[in-house]
Amino acid sequence: MFNLSGGPYFLSHNNIMGDGMETRRRSVVKAVLWNVMGLIIMSVVGLVATGSAAIGGTLAVVNTAIGLTLYVVYERVWAGISWGRNV
Repeated sequence: MFNLSGGPYFLSHNNIMGDGMETRRRSVVKAVLWNVMGLIIMSVVGLVATGSAAIGGTLAVVNTAIGLTLYVVYERVWAGISWGRNV
């Protein structure tokens, strides 16, 4: 299937970017769920690597906190960059 510009639909701007801006609530829910999944996976990896649920869990919590903090900073930096936006 092709879009109006003649290119394949799966590469069209609306299909890649969606039909509009994402709500703040949706963004927060997605970020929280992503971090919960990461926390669970890192807990299991930490348990397997160390043999201790406490140490594995601590590593997972620290990793999630650092990752979430850096992600927020990263997004704020990119929010101030106009390159690649249709304005």
